Amino acid sequence: MNIKIPKISIYDRYVFKQVAFATIGAVLLFTIVWIAPEILLNTIKRALAGEYGFKTAILLLYYELPKVLDKAIPVGLLLGTLFTFDRLSKDSEMTIFRATGMSFQRIIVPVVIFAMFFSSFCFLLKDRGTPFAENKLRAIRGDFVAAQYIYTQKDKSGHPLLAVVVSRGVKRNIENVIVLDFSNQVYQDVHELSTIYYAKNGTANDDKWTLNDVTRYKISNDGIYIDIDHIDHLNILDNHSAHNAYMLMKYSVVKERDISTPKLKKYLKLLKYENLDEEYNYMLNKYLQRFLTPLVCILLAILGCLLGFSRPREQRVWGFTVGIGCVFLYYITLPFFDLLAEKGILSPYITAIVPTLGFIGAIYGFYKLKDL
Repeated sequence: MNIKIPKISIYDRYVFKQVAFATIGAVLLFTIVWIAPEILLNTIKRALAGEYGFKTAILLLYYELPKVLDKAIPVGLLLGTLFTFDRLSKDSEMTIFRATGMSFQRIIVPVVIFAMFFSSFCFLLKDRGTPFAENKLRAIRGDFVAAQYIYTQKDKSGHPLLAVVVSRGVKRNIENVIVLDFSNQVYQDVHELSTIYYAKNGTANDDKWTLNDVTRYKISNDGIYIDIDHIDHLNILDNHSAHNAYMLMKYSVVKERDISTPKLKKYLKLLKYENLDEEYNYMLNKYLQRFLTPLVCILLAILGCLLGFSRPREQRVWGFTVGIGCVFLYYITLPFFDLLAEKGILSPYITAIVPTLGFIGAIYGFYKLKDL
């Protein structure tokens, strides 16, 4: 069986080159506009104040790039293809291509191939680049975000056994910890407390949590303190509970974009195991969006071709206006769909794919409108 590899024509090389230059230029412009107002000025101010050296300031800007490129690449693909096809239409080159018998589908082949390269790079940024850069930024700045978290341990029937309130947690160190130990008795759907522990500090290990300098308050069934004593050390949580509680506390202060895809998948399993439905739905929506982003990049490139494609005397300003409007609408509605998924109003599988379907609908609509 002979497999014929499509021949790369002069046209393919020409359009690929034009789209590449225009897209890279649009990405760089978007990156500069995005990074200049806040990140660049703050870094310069701190460098001039002596907080950062020149090398540190450059590294800070460098490690900020993945977060910016994550947004810049889709926008750059749209604007790059739109600008290229607008110029080709303006110079009547597109008319010549159509006159030679080339269909619109054949015309955008090099654009789709280029978009596939850029979309793959965009996925790698989300998967590895942004989490790696964020860890580097924290190390350079010395930032370790303090976590505040409440972990509730329940039995199989959903009865709360233990609630651990951490007022401050930095890495493995926890401070001002309150432990609520529930009794087995339930009155009018209220679970009574049997003991309350307060610890000034402790350590959250994977096999157990150890609290130091603990004050214990014993409570009667009537809710009255019947005894108060002191304990030097107290072990709470063990095995899976200790590990799960630490991981939940750790990720509670981390944004989804700062978690690599394999770790995000493990975090989703943990959230489902702990029955944290809202957080699970939100993270699942973000997890699915991560895999749909490359497709969005390709769709934006095709949409840019359609908006830039025009006849010699057609008005072209509306193409750029519609293009910017589509991108603006896409990014402004993402938090709305995140909220719908988080609250369980719609399935994350629906909220994640709706924006993608919107672009597919827009492409179909403009394709029919332009009668291509």
